[in-house]
Amino acid sequence: MESSLVARDKVGVQDFVLLENFRSEDAFINNLCKRFNMEIIYTYIGSVVVSVNPYKPLGIYTQEAMEEYRGVNLYEMPPHIFAIADAAYQSMKNEGVNQCVLISGESGAGKTEASKHILQYLAQCSEHAGRVDVVKDRLILSNPVLEAFGNARTNKNDNSSRFGKYMDIEFDFKGTPVGGHIHNYLLEKSRVVHQTEGERNFHIFYQLLGSRNTPLLQSLELSGSPDHYFYLSQGCCMRVEGMDDKDNFQTVYKAIQVLGFTSAEMQSLWRILAAILHLGNTAYQDNKHGLVEFKNDSSLSTVVKLLLCPEDKLRIALTHRSIEARNERVMTPLNAEQACYARDALAKAIYERLFEWLVRRLNASLEKTGRATHHYIGLLDIYGFEIVVCNSFEQFCINFCNEKLQQLFIELTLKSEQEEYMNEGIEWEPVEYFNNKVICDLVEERHKGILAVLDEECLRPGDVSDSTFLAKLMKTVPKHKHLVVHETSGYEDRKTIGRNQFRLLHYAGEVTYNIEGFVDKNNDLLYRSLKEVVSLSSDIILTEVFPESELFSMKRPPTAGTQFRTSLNQLMEILKTKEPSYIRCIKPNDSKRPNLFDNRTVLHQVKYLGLMENLRVRRAGFCYRRTFTAFLQRYKSLCHSTWPSWKGDLRGGVTTLCKHLKLTGEEYKIGKTKLFIRFPRTLFNIEDKFQNKKNDLATLISAQWRMYHFRTMYKKMKLSAIVIQAHWRRVKAQRYVIKYRAAAMTIRRFITGFINRHKPKCAQNLIFLEFVRVNYLNRLSRALPGYLVALDEHWLRPPVSLMDASSHLKVMYRRLLASKLIKSLTPDTKSLYTLKIAASDLFKGHKASYPSSVPLKYNTSYLSHQDITIKEQLFDAKYLDCGGHKFSLHCTKYDRHGYKARQRIIVITEKGCYLLEPGSFKVKESFNFRDITGIFVSSLSDGVVVIKLQPDTQNRGDLILETLYAIELVIKLGFYANKLEHISIVTTGSITHDKGKGKMGLITFEEGPDTLTSRGKTGNLEVVRTPTLCLYNALTCHTPARYRWKSVAYSL
Repeated sequence: MESSLVARDKVGVQDFVLLENFRSEDAFINNLCKRFNMEIIYTYIGSVVVSVNPYKPLGIYTQEAMEEYRGVNLYEMPPHIFAIADAAYQSMKNEGVNQCVLISGESGAGKTEASKHILQYLAQCSEHAGRVDVVKDRLILSNPVLEAFGNARTNKNDNSSRFGKYMDIEFDFKGTPVGGHIHNYLLEKSRVVHQTEGERNFHIFYQLLGSRNTPLLQSLELSGSPDHYFYLSQGCCMRVEGMDDKDNFQTVYKAIQVLGFTSAEMQSLWRILAAILHLGNTAYQDNKHGLVEFKNDSSLSTVVKLLLCPEDKLRIALTHRSIEARNERVMTPLNAEQACYARDALAKAIYERLFEWLVRRLNASLEKTGRATHHYIGLLDIYGFEIVVCNSFEQFCINFCNEKLQQLFIELTLKSEQEEYMNEGIEWEPVEYFNNKVICDLVEERHKGILAVLDEECLRPGDVSDSTFLAKLMKTVPKHKHLVVHETSGYEDRKTIGRNQFRLLHYAGEVTYNIEGFVDKNNDLLYRSLKEVVSLSSDIILTEVFPESELFSMKRPPTAGTQFRTSLNQLMEILKTKEPSYIRCIKPNDSKRPNLFDNRTVLHQVKYLGLMENLRVRRAGFCYRRTFTAFLQRYKSLCHSTWPSWKGDLRGGVTTLCKHLKLTGEEYKIGKTKLFIRFPRTLFNIEDKFQNKKNDLATLISAQWRMYHFRTMYKKMKLSAIVIQAHWRRVKAQRYVIKYRAAAMTIRRFITGFINRHKPKCAQNLIFLEFVRVNYLNRLSRALPGYLVALDEHWLRPPVSLMDASSHLKVMYRRLLASKLIKSLTPDTKSLYTLKIAASDLFKGHKASYPSSVPLKYNTSYLSHQDITIKEQLFDAKYLDCGGHKFSLHCTKYDRHGYKARQRIIVITEKGCYLLEPGSFKVKESFNFRDITGIFVSSLSDGVVVIKLQPDTQNRGDLILETLYAIELVIKLGFYANKLEHISIVTTGSITHDKGKGKMGLITFEEGPDTLTSRGKTGNLEVVRTPTLCLYNALTCHTPARYRWKSVAYSL
């Protein structure tokens, strides 16, 4: 703490007990604001940490930060949550005292994040090894699972805990975590079926729908939109800014796997969640007889399929209620409102029991191994004080829990403070504070408390309602200064409180509760018929959470309020057995915005958290306390009598030092083991003197150290020089002998190996052959050829003993060069080879002109630069919607009637094919890829291509084209049209084609001495080709001069 006092004016004091005007609320808030604006969110009140939620990441929870606070005294580093965690851990490890960290504050103050950071720190600061890391991973991964199933978005907090959690982390004597146990309290199950405006259901439902795991969602018959489900859409908030449901689901999914859940358990988990969503979509209506019935059966059938229970019994249970009277069971039909209530009660019960099963399953995963005695650190992360628009039974229980925690905080802090002063013999002046025990008694007192009145009203026979409960409450507690109802309130209060409301004056402020639903929620009853149906399910989780034995029990289960009060009292007893550390969380504003500090909002929280009272308790006696040893160790340099060390008793040394500093009797008191300083200014003056004294101390220590260091160094160097001289002479002579002896042996072995080099490997030639191998491999590594074509010619000739090895190396190196060559290919080159391979599969061995086309490179266009420019101006600009250009070339098109040859330019785009007139680039014909029914070529060396098209209204018939690049045209047309399977190679010598208007034509193919394509005497198109015509020769002989250069340039 003292090391950072120099910067106190810039960032405020880091411990409120050092605040000069400690009674002023304005000074308190100003100090918090000053530190918040400097992005310093932690401040001490003695050993209590005040944390202000920054609503943004600060980067202060890194691995390096954890190491800085590890094993460091609480006040030696700036305030941090890691300091509190380390202090609790070191106390537990060194002193064997069980610890607990209590995190409190209202919703949105950052309690959940604080508990995460403490858990991460405890996992990091302990030992790492084997089973230990498994336990750590499970402890940390239990957080996202519980958050997904127990947290939800509220109007005050995007990740609000809707249940209470207390986790005991178990350590062995070495401080290594060996297990853990989780206690859960009062899950807000009503959120499953209803959410207020702007709020969401529990995170897991949205994460499941947003997972985009199509197979899983299909198996659960779920769509990906929360809008489709009644239980998720009531709050009209489907997405939360900054929260990725897909990534969060993956985190939960992996965490469940690491925690040891079986595949069957995971499938059951997802099925139950989906069943709850489908159950919410079951709607009711009254039929003409006034009885309730389902609007549609699809949702109910899905629920039955997912819950694995009988459909007929579930249908009856959701529309009827069974009543037992005189050992007879009668089924009473429900109306629509009662049926909706039964449906929602079933959904809430299933989710609540699923959550309890999940906690038990996590505890089983975290269960320790062995029976050794261990110590614990408890971590309490429980819902904060809540005031919402309509406060109901859940808010009543939550705020009662915070009352109990506040009472525990007051009792433990005052008690420890008093004990310290009494033990040290220091006079103690009591500090006034508000004791909220009167509120706790109002809620939980036997026979008179609110919970007792509510239980009595729930258990009595007759007509019971929320109104009768309120009437009985007014009668039982007629006048109480912390309870206000409409009938007994004053004129002003009656304006703000309804007849169905009562108001409690909590320690954190006034809260008005609406009694609607208090009796039903406290009863927490589920119709027996619904329990029976779910107990018949074959699902592994539902079978466990709805046991058949529950149906035979005639004992009425305890009410929700009684269960919560009992578990809360048990929690208080657990906390009282441990040494507490406190983290008081504060939210700087109500809008969840970073860099915004609202003084009014913060002041309200400071008041009801009792921070000012806590500060006054710490300052009532003295603001600063240290043991004699710690105080002397730090400030002994300020007095000649205590420097450099005090020889007498510690109390006398502290007394001497205080007198030397001229401290008055009002400024300090000396206890039995500690020194107490009353005023912060006194401590600041001492610290300033110490900071100034550091310069003189540094100079003195530096001079003394340099003298000692160099004198010691000189003595060591002198002795070392003598020893080295003696040993070096001996070592030098020994090395000489060893060197020449080894050289002689090497030469002898080399000569012997050379003489026996042609013999099988033996002791005489082993070393020589090894030398030959190494020498050859070294020379080979420097002379490796860089190209495949030069591999055989330039491969280094191996010695006789390495012939086989050389052959294997050559094969391996050939593969390496081939692999490098393949990896160096560009995407365009690979695309080219794809087309080439497709052409090979189709035409190799089937068309005579294919071998001559192999050396030719495929191009995107065979047009001249002038033609390309004209095409872009006349065609591309006009047909913008035809798609991108893929291929174009000159070709000859034969009319369907008369087979007159016409020069055309064929252009293939992404969507279709166009025939253009050369020069004007006017579109003469066009067709879409979907119109192609077949592409036919002959097996000869001709370039005729017949494109069969679907008949259209114009009866154009099929296209007959001829080009020197027939193979390239066919393969690209089939590839871009995705109709490679429609390409056919005709070997019969003729191809029939459609002339249009129902007429058919014939094209004949034959080999002959001349190359000819013309109409024959029979009226058919006759194609004659020489059997040895080469495509390259055809290019050079029959291609016009202006195109011939392109063919030659692109040949390989």
